[in-house]
Amino acid sequence: MSDIIQLLPDHVANQIAAGEVVQRPASVVKELLENAIDAGATSITLLIKDAGKTLIQVIDDGIGMSNTDARLSFERHATSKIKDAQDLFNLNTKGFRGEALASIAAIAHVELKTKQEHQELGTQLKIEGSKVISQDVISTAKGTSIAVKNLFFNIPARRNFLKSDTVETRHIIDEFQRLVLAHPSITFLLHHNGNEVYHLKESNLRKRVVAVFGAKMNEKLVPIDETTDLISVSGFVAKPTFAKKKRGEQFFFVNNRFIKSSYLHHAVNNAFEGLLENGYHPTYFLYLTVPPNSIDINIHPTKTEIKFDNEKAIYAILRATVKHSLGQYNVAPVLDFNRDSTLDTPYEFKKKPTATTPKITVDPNFNPFKTEQQSYTSSPKKSTQHWEALYTEIDTIEPIEQKQLFNQAQETETGKTFQIQKKYLLSSIKSGMVLIHQSLAHQRVLYEAFLESITVNEAMSQQLLFPVHISFATTDIEMLQSIQSELENTGFQFESISEEAVVVKGIPTSISESQISLILEQLLDDLKLEVPASSFSQFDVMAKSFAKSLAIKTGTSLNTKEQETLVHDLFSCKEPAISPFGKATFKTLTLKEIDSIFNSH
Repeated sequence: MSDIIQLLPDHVANQIAAGEVVQRPASVVKELLENAIDAGATSITLLIKDAGKTLIQVIDDGIGMSNTDARLSFERHATSKIKDAQDLFNLNTKGFRGEALASIAAIAHVELKTKQEHQELGTQLKIEGSKVISQDVISTAKGTSIAVKNLFFNIPARRNFLKSDTVETRHIIDEFQRLVLAHPSITFLLHHNGNEVYHLKESNLRKRVVAVFGAKMNEKLVPIDETTDLISVSGFVAKPTFAKKKRGEQFFFVNNRFIKSSYLHHAVNNAFEGLLENGYHPTYFLYLTVPPNSIDINIHPTKTEIKFDNEKAIYAILRATVKHSLGQYNVAPVLDFNRDSTLDTPYEFKKKPTATTPKITVDPNFNPFKTEQQSYTSSPKKSTQHWEALYTEIDTIEPIEQKQLFNQAQETETGKTFQIQKKYLLSSIKSGMVLIHQSLAHQRVLYEAFLESITVNEAMSQQLLFPVHISFATTDIEMLQSIQSELENTGFQFESISEEAVVVKGIPTSISESQISLILEQLLDDLKLEVPASSFSQFDVMAKSFAKSLAIKTGTSLNTKEQETLVHDLFSCKEPAISPFGKATFKTLTLKEIDSIFNSH
């Protein structure tokens, strides 16, 4: 039998390596920015076109490269960061494998310009698909400029797997934020399609966090600072009152390298025990400094996972440090035996005659355990005249099911409703009964109402007596600007949208002033998820986001009128059987099914 094992050509090996190193444009951004930081740059500019698919360019004022180093940097396993295997356990740089530039050059058109400070002229290198096209002597500034064009030009299958520009840009910004937060002493600029997204000047850590995430972040931060023989911990956590339902702004850095660690995340969560509502997550920016030889960062191609020698001790220190800071800054409850001077009786009251005993009146209807909830009837209403005609537009439900839903809706018109555990509505119908999930049902009602107002009608708006100013991060402002007209269709009115804040002067009639910030933040979080780049998809996400934010929650008490209104509005919907997120809104139990429960034995 003939031999079948053979060595792969270099260009094929490079393309295979590229599959590990370069998964999407954000991977290239990460590698190039890390190289610029390792080169000692004090100012770094990142230029992006078409979410990095057309162009990714990084310009730095670092030490630059010689003519020989420029050429050698594109060879596989070529690096200036390590010399032997032992160096892997004493790393003080970001890139060290020596595969990044070779992998990038294998799947893109690359142009490199570089010059060292003592050189009069620099080097220009052009490479396409691992093939060197030209190498020239040029006049250029000190440092390095590397442009990566037409990413995956020779691997169209990989290019087809890329998401929309919105999603890919989001991944690029995530990588950019992780690096700028780790290096506040470096000036960073980010331009996308000719527009300036970030201009971050050299600053301290707190100012850098605020510059990235908006002025509103400043009031949220609680400082963290602790040094032990094993580890130093610094940075910030956000006050529990600003916790979010999504794990967005959570950053761990070990020796100025961004990492992901569910173990350390658990330690921080543990420190917030008893301070967060169920389902909410803390925001944190935590910087851990440990001896380089006590960690191993070479366990994953993206270098975002890490192994600690003493992880149990680090867990305990991190948890205690965060808990201590929360108590120190009066965020967490602490034992305080100091007297409140306002409760002291003044001395002049000593000889004051006793007043007549005050009369006490008691409200017999007062219930201290009943929490105030927003009435369902304050939600947007839709006309219920000729509601049965709406079923003519249902395409996703079979004709027989449509008829059944229609009949059930008619039957519930005369049925009486009951609320069960402040979560479900039970309504009797001629054929048995129907059990409705009140929150999911309300989501369906609101979703269709908002979707109609965004795409068809112009919703009613209520003017605010005083405009509301809300601060957002630069990237969030851009996103709000891109959907401003759609938001206005739902009833929002904006006085202005500046670089760091929006001024809201009008809101939909279905929401209150106190809900504005929460609803917009929830909407931005939802839009940042992987959504196809079609306008209708954005409309759909907006309608779903508003419905999720404003729907009555489990635990809300509804009076009989509100129950009946919700049931009626649900069966007036085009697709009453499912929530906007695909969950069943109700379940019918026929008399036969009920009888079978008791006749089963």
